Amino acid sequence: MDRDSLYIHRRQLIRGLLATSAFGLTSQLWTGCAPTEQASTPGKTSPGTTPTSGSPSATSALTIGFIYVGPKDDFGYNQSHFDGKEAISKLPNVKTVDEASVPETAQVQETMLSMINQNGANVLFPTSFGYFDPHILKVAADNPKVQFFHCGGRYEDGKHPKNIGSYYGYIDEAEYIAGIVAALTSKSGKLGFVAAKPIPQVLRNINSYTLGARSVNPKITTQVIFTGDWSLPVKEAEAASSMIDQGIDVLTCHVDSPKVVIETAEKRKIFCTGYHVNQAKLAPNGYLTGAEWDWGNVYAKYVEQFQAGKSVTDGGIPHLVRGGLKEKFCKVSAYGSAVSAATKKEADTALAKFMDGSMVIYAGEIKDNTGKVVISKEKKLKQIDPELEKMDWLVEGVIGSTKG
Repeated sequence: MDRDSLYIHRRQLIRGLLATSAFGLTSQLWTGCAPTEQASTPGKTSPGTTPTSGSPSATSALTIGFIYVGPKDDFGYNQSHFDGKEAISKLPNVKTVDEASVPETAQVQETMLSMINQNGANVLFPTSFGYFDPHILKVAADNPKVQFFHCGGRYEDGKHPKNIGSYYGYIDEAEYIAGIVAALTSKSGKLGFVAAKPIPQVLRNINSYTLGARSVNPKITTQVIFTGDWSLPVKEAEAASSMIDQGIDVLTCHVDSPKVVIETAEKRKIFCTGYHVNQAKLAPNGYLTGAEWDWGNVYAKYVEQFQAGKSVTDGGIPHLVRGGLKEKFCKVSAYGSAVSAATKKEADTALAKFMDGSMVIYAGEIKDNTGKVVISKEKKLKQIDPELEKMDWLVEGVIGSTKG
């Protein structure tokens, strides 16, 4: 059988399977949420239980699969997860497999089944937001001995299969600091934000960036343009150029690959802040700082739990895992040469407050950009509050609409 025939045969096999199949981690590093979607008590860990038959242990093979919606070298979201995969692939008794550029369609179901049935994967990290519903939900239900962990999804007890976990980081903390740096560097008082979709995670980054900026300059504005999808390079370039033409002098983004936005800013000789990974090499003159993921640390902590025989299915690992700067889910990029000493000091002061737990970004009173009070004066929403993961508004100071 030649290579092409083998490939077709393999695809047919997986399609047939599709057709017939109808972390109590340490509290210093993880924040789990109880199935009721209320945050678990800080300082406590979920109880360990007897491993299920499908839980890998220190004495059994641990094969972990990673799936990305885009290329591994995109200077963005997919590269950040690939870098995390590379970090754990060096750990003892760990085998990793991965596949890039897998669309958010039934094709990801084929890829998951291939990793399970061909590679023997007992843990999967399908990383893209759109993989969750219906794709992960379907494959997880049909493969109860495999653990599935999705980046950003919201597990619902009694509704979703118990072998699904959700993990995500409070990277908006790093965005808040980037907003401070942007505001103190800007001469026009106008910031720009190229965003993919108005989902809660994206809105939270836009809002935290703006709140950070307005904490040092209450008059500053952030113009936002939604492109409509995670990777639309032409629209991203058009959005960036349009805002630059309108006078913004610091640009940032939340798209899968910030490469186009960062390079456009550098070409037009304005400043920028990055996202996902460090893009300083793309903008040596204008790169100020950025909000980076630290998935290598997160994945290593998961591996520790897997090898201890714990699983999300039996409750040994929380269904919802979250963390911020303090928990090393994310980090702030090194400051660029254009950042002044005074600006660094202001940003470092905010960073210290995140690290000691005293910073609360969403403390009222906060209004949205239509003037409506969305967080009352007496209210404080800490990072673990589930309400923040349902965000559907833009904060005062943002020019734009969630309707695109």
